[in-house]
Amino acid sequence: MVKRVLVSQPRPAVIEKSPFYELSTKYKVEVDYKPLIRVVGVSLKEFRSQRVEILDHTAVIFTSRTTVDSFFKVCEEARITVPETMKYICNTEAVALYLQKYIVYRKRKISFADGTFTSLLELIIKYKSERLLLALSEPHKPELPETLTKLKINYDPVILALTVAADMGDVKPSEYDLMALYSPSDVKSVMDNFKLEQLPVIATFGEATLRAALDAGMKVKASAPSPEAPSMAKAIDLYLAKLKRGEEVGDVEIRTDEAKEEFIRTQQTKLAKKSRARTSVAK
Repeated sequence: MVKRVLVSQPRPAVIEKSPFYELSTKYKVEVDYKPLIRVVGVSLKEFRSQRVEILDHTAVIFTSRTTVDSFFKVCEEARITVPETMKYICNTEAVALYLQKYIVYRKRKISFADGTFTSLLELIIKYKSERLLLALSEPHKPELPETLTKLKINYDPVILALTVAADMGDVKPSEYDLMALYSPSDVKSVMDNFKLEQLPVIATFGEATLRAALDAGMKVKASAPSPEAPSMAKAIDLYLAKLKRGEEVGDVEIRTDEAKEEFIRTQQTKLAKKSRARTSVAK
């Protein structure tokens, strides 16, 4: 029986509009919100230690608002004037629109994907002739930089934000029946602060989070995204529904995303063919 759930996210401004509010009323569970991590921009010194020159690049890839803030903060502190010709590639429309805080929004300069890995990768490939700067948080999923390297895309990674543990002095895992974790950093923060045997069952979002949780020895009973559970709330909903029906719920296991792997292989083949064609024309 699940009576209390901890969600590792900030408390929504309007609780009634949260998908977890529906869960709480549907299953009579209490939902608490508590960020287990916080993300902060790097200092100018930390940026310079990476020896990356912003003006050597013609396009920047952003996957979060925090890296957008940090990028322009570093530019201001370093007295770098970003040229108007700079292009911006964003993983979602929300991140793209957030750029209006710093620059005039022009469609020629700003492009965005639909939030999926494959959509972002396809967009980046369209700009493969640019000198790309990939803005990252630390730690980050290695998937994107590894794939860009595999595809021989001309890019430079730069760490613009750091993930640090939040104060968890008021968190008592024993008071919860389920904890919802959204990132590998959430997993690390929990393991740094509590013993494994103190933890309730876990729900995870994202393959990297699931891997981190399983590697840490956590008991994962719900995971998203998946075809049947595109969101964390839906994954927990399905888990609670099974419990309500008296079903035994097995531990979640890692599944290889064959569609994504096939997509990457296809892109490699296409880029290799184009490269050979250009070489033949040059000869």
